[in-house]
Amino acid sequence: MTEIISSTTNPVIKLARSLRSKKNRDESKLFLVEGLLHVGEAFEANWLFECLIYCPEKLKSDFGYQLINRGIKKDIRCVQVPAQVMISISEKENPQGIIAIVRQRSLSLENVNDFTLMTGIVSPQDPGNFGTILRTMDAVKGNGVILIDGGVDPYHPSAVRASMGTIFWQPFYSVNFTEFQNWAKKRNSRIIGTSAHGSVNYHSITYDGKPVILLLGSEQKGLTPEQVEVCDELVFLPMLGKVTSLNISVAAGIFLYEINSHLN
Repeated sequence: MTEIISSTTNPVIKLARSLRSKKNRDESKLFLVEGLLHVGEAFEANWLFECLIYCPEKLKSDFGYQLINRGIKKDIRCVQVPAQVMISISEKENPQGIIAIVRQRSLSLENVNDFTLMTGIVSPQDPGNFGTILRTMDAVKGNGVILIDGGVDPYHPSAVRASMGTIFWQPFYSVNFTEFQNWAKKRNSRIIGTSAHGSVNYHSITYDGKPVILLLGSEQKGLTPEQVEVCDELVFLPMLGKVTSLNISVAAGIFLYEINSHLN
């Protein structure tokens, strides 16, 4: 069964809109998932749904209605709304007509013992970059992303969108730098730091059979001297034109594919 809601002041609609705010996401431990692909991946990965909201005027996909029926069978609250209510929740100009309210997950890095390739990012600021790196990690069959010393909210709508559904499959962890350093040392891992001032060309990275962590500095400042100190190798991408750096997610993709080619 589904219920019909036509008012933008209904509590569930107000809750959905409130999840645009990090403060409300943090307090409720919920986040918004919008669109057919993303909602479908959340189902496939068995994340916990609080509510499914759909709009028949916008939802033109048979797959979309399959998701609604799947929600009904799982006893998930399913809410039908008119177009103006869907538009008031959606961040898209032309919404696909389905939005889920999903419960966040919290994973402990201490529980990770065996891995081949992970990425650590220090204080990332752009949620789109974080989501894109998750997507790339999935493409190379990586084992997760470590958010170090705060930064971006991984459940920001832009991060969810940019991940193209991989946020539901690629694990991610939040720790401070000391926790990261201690954990990496205990796991006998090889930390490959990235810097425009690195001494090793990315094509010349050495490998010794240890699990690899690609460590990326913040978008503005890069790695600090303290962070460089824990790296086994500091690598760079050659800049052949006038530009002095690449977007962090683009750089991460190049590094990850290069590393992955040697690990597999």
